[in-house]
Amino acid sequence: MSLGVALIGIGFMGKCHAMAWRNVATAFGGVPPRLEVLADATAPADLARAWGFARATGDWQAAVSDPAVDVVSVTTPNGLHRPMAEAALRAGKHVWLEKPMALTLADAQAMANLAAAHPGQVTLLGYNYLRSPAFQAARAMVADGVIGTPLAFRGVYDEDYSADPSLPWSWRMTHEGGGLGALGDLGCHLVSVMVALMGPVAELTAMTQIAVPTRPSPEGPRAVENEDSALALIRFASGAQGSFATSRVARGRKCRLQWEVHGSEGTLVFDQEHMNELWVHRAGDAGFTRHLTGPEQPDFAAFCPAPGHGFGFNEQKVVECRDLIRAIRGGAPCGPDFAAGLRIERIIHAMATSAGRPVSLEGA
Repeated sequence: MSLGVALIGIGFMGKCHAMAWRNVATAFGGVPPRLEVLADATAPADLARAWGFARATGDWQAAVSDPAVDVVSVTTPNGLHRPMAEAALRAGKHVWLEKPMALTLADAQAMANLAAAHPGQVTLLGYNYLRSPAFQAARAMVADGVIGTPLAFRGVYDEDYSADPSLPWSWRMTHEGGGLGALGDLGCHLVSVMVALMGPVAELTAMTQIAVPTRPSPEGPRAVENEDSALALIRFASGAQGSFATSRVARGRKCRLQWEVHGSEGTLVFDQEHMNELWVHRAGDAGFTRHLTGPEQPDFAAFCPAPGHGFGFNEQKVVECRDLIRAIRGGAPCGPDFAAGLRIERIIHAMATSAGRPVSLEGA
């Protein structure tokens, strides 16, 4: 039996979810989902048809409660994540929610509690960079001891979409509408990668910066409330150490999700701007070896049988969609679910509040 889908939101990630739902059966087989409702305040009937949805509505609550809907994709601005996800859970639906999980740590905790009270319903957060073949291969190498014991992690996620000081003020720059700034938009992705490779965080020390304190608006200059950048030093529960940096004002950077894992017997290096390359060094090698993505890596062959032809951003989302459907049908659990998402939120909120003082996360 096919799954009925409601998609809320028609922005960048809304389109990404729509393509994933339409392409998942083509890539991985199985029964195609039924695209039932596209919900947005503009009620775009033409867009619903173009994206393959049976109908459109301007009432997201009607979409969530629709009896033909089994799973709800939420791709709206951050401030709507909690009410929409909770309404979907209470309506008996599975939930695919874009990151960040919520505006505040209290909101994320409430959402995780509600999900725990609905154990038969699957929740998944949109940390799509965990699905790239190169990352999946790297995680397997770490787990298999290919680089020995992980000793250190260095990670950066920089973009420049807010670097221009003439960029108009928006909801993204407020606590009420956006929550955290660079940490919520970008840093949480880096945290998802970091903990998948290195395990839990025990302690961190961080500082944040608002590089452009005010932005122009029709009413005049308005204050920017959340961080443009953040830096952190980290101690993992394993005893390994880490460094973390994220910025939305890094000139010239477009999607620099770059990380390294230093192990006792080797090093792994990856950069999302070159997402089809994984660099590996093993003890005794003269330098690094470039590994191109290809069908020998997880999930690549579902899209292309030839190595070196490239894997893309949207393909990651199709893999994520496949994992969600498998979990709904009783297969392997997928993640990060809301419980794991809460742990990510604890880390980024600790960074936001550290102000240079150590924050313990052990037992969190």
